[in-house]
Amino acid sequence: MATREGRRRVTITDVASHAQVSTTAVSKVLRNAYGVSEAMRLKVQAAIDELGYRPQAAARAMRGQTFTIGVLLPHIRNPFFADILDGLTEEISGAGYQAVIVQSGGPDLRRERAAIDALVDRQADGILMIAPVTARTQLEETAKTTPTVVLGRHERSAVYDVVLDDDEAGTELVVEHLIALGHRRIAHITDPAGGRAGPLTLPQHVRAKTYERLMTEHGLTEHIAIAATSYTEEGGYAGTRELLARTPRPTAIFAGMDQAAFGALAAVHEAGLTVPGDISVVGYDNARAAALAHISLTSVDQDGAIMGKTAGRLLLERIQGRTSAVRFSVTPTLVPRRSTAPPPAG
Repeated sequence: MATREGRRRVTITDVASHAQVSTTAVSKVLRNAYGVSEAMRLKVQAAIDELGYRPQAAARAMRGQTFTIGVLLPHIRNPFFADILDGLTEEISGAGYQAVIVQSGGPDLRRERAAIDALVDRQADGILMIAPVTARTQLEETAKTTPTVVLGRHERSAVYDVVLDDDEAGTELVVEHLIALGHRRIAHITDPAGGRAGPLTLPQHVRAKTYERLMTEHGLTEHIAIAATSYTEEGGYAGTRELLARTPRPTAIFAGMDQAAFGALAAVHEAGLTVPGDISVVGYDNARAAALAHISLTSVDQDGAIMGKTAGRLLLERIQGRTSAVRFSVTPTLVPRRSTAPPPAG
């Protein structure tokens, strides 16, 4: 077959001839098969590099593998997802895999189902689903035929692996930090969207419930204030405007996610108030932008790179035949910055 430039496409036979080995040997190297010597691997890889050989995806699929990992994202706007993808790519690239990303449309169940089906139909060797809202029974149906890791959901399954953050511990770090600074009127911005995911399954549900529990345990029930919007900049902005309109207004806002916290910072500034002089703001995810000097957002670090790397490792293990379920939880840490301080006097 010729390339668009008119040159014939390099074939596996060409690689074998150039390396002076059999086509079977080249195939074994391409499949990362067991038993291939390091000398053989280097010899074949050198021929591949010199000839510029690229395996055809369709041919690989016919042999049972596409060497692709499908990644289901709610959307691509959350900077935390980039950390996850960095970790995933680092883990799977060494095994010859590439990530193929699709957006699910957030809480839209039909779009999410269509996105999952697209990855299955394209014969992805494994799928990483980040915070899916589809019911667990449907996720398990997919996992029965395609190795699957679900990231972010607080649940267990015998069919797929789960990678998650300890959102309860992370929320405790935030609320305890603000109370230690002297805050009592601590508000929270959450995202009620959940699709068909069960109660207390998604991170935002766990964070909101833990916030309410901690406020009650500290005798601050009367100061519980929740704005149910969305984990977006627009949601954080709208939620903060709603909270600032209440009497008395909060002295601290736990935005639930850095994206929402960025919107909260904008709303506080627009209201003619200062952070942290009038309002302290805390996010969650420790996105890279949170550390920028002009933002300096206090946030919870759940190490997205480790989560992505672990998800990649678990998918490769599944692809290689592991069937027992694994549940991996990350322990979060609080990163205090200049967006939090003691409340204003009086």
